[in-house]
Amino acid sequence: MPQIAEARNPGMELDMDWVRSVQANTSAIERRCASLPGRRSVKKAHQAAWLLKAISMIDLTTLSGDDTAGRVRRLVAKAAQPVRPDLLDQLGMTGLTTGAVCVYHEMIEPARATMDQLGVTLPIAAVSTGFPAGLSPFHLRVEEIRESVKAGATEIDIVISRRHVLTGNWQALYDEMRTFRDACGDAHVKAILATGELGSLRNVARASLVCMMAGADFIKTSTGKESVNATLPVSLVMIRAIRDYFDRTGYRVGYKPAGGFSKAKDAITYLALIKEELGNDWLSPHLFRFGASSLLGDIERQLEHHLTGHYSAGYRHPIG
Repeated sequence: MPQIAEARNPGMELDMDWVRSVQANTSAIERRCASLPGRRSVKKAHQAAWLLKAISMIDLTTLSGDDTAGRVRRLVAKAAQPVRPDLLDQLGMTGLTTGAVCVYHEMIEPARATMDQLGVTLPIAAVSTGFPAGLSPFHLRVEEIRESVKAGATEIDIVISRRHVLTGNWQALYDEMRTFRDACGDAHVKAILATGELGSLRNVARASLVCMMAGADFIKTSTGKESVNATLPVSLVMIRAIRDYFDRTGYRVGYKPAGGFSKAKDAITYLALIKEELGNDWLSPHLFRFGASSLLGDIERQLEHHLTGHYSAGYRHPIG
């Protein structure tokens, strides 16, 4: 977790001059992102190495209305053993796990119990604050955070109130995020911006900055429930906000794209973007996570193809 690896972002006073100065050149951002997949293509052993790195950064997720304790137990087992043992043995990566598991509050207990049974320790991320809309009464959203921390969540994925961004009420967004951060205590907090609902890349940039000023440990693109989730242009904007915040304060904030990708090649593209814009320090589960449920399956298939020359059927890589 970030607060263990290095000094945790304590936040700062809301600097409205800095917030108002932030702009986003949409056409330039889109040109930069369009060029990335073609320039950063890796093959063979290099591709396998990048994909193994990606696995270690996945928040393996189930956030469905029909979640059960059994499904969560299978998810945790998969997180603890994300790739078939015979493949990991051949790759020399025995002991590889995903970065965390991400579940609703009600599923924290079965996730924790399964980890105890398996003898593994992984971060448990719980979505909170009226996920995904974030429109429940404010005092209940705060209490939800406290209950999830009490239940054993070590990371809390909160959703911001989009209306604060859309109306330019940056003080309200700052105060809300600060309260959420305080309620998390030692648990590390990821601020979900729901970028597909913020209207513009400039709003995304400003919301990213305000949440970091309020003490967010991570900023995250999406709940995965919006019509538009993680995209490269949004990611570039958020990553550059992280870089600017680090340059000015000296504190590293993590980044988590979520939703909108399920292919191994997409994971490599995002990792390349992180490497180019933020450097190797951010290529770590402490500072970068994928929010995904289906990405791992395609990565497994690509790793088996690397070892055997053949693509496997999905049922050869089950969850649990």
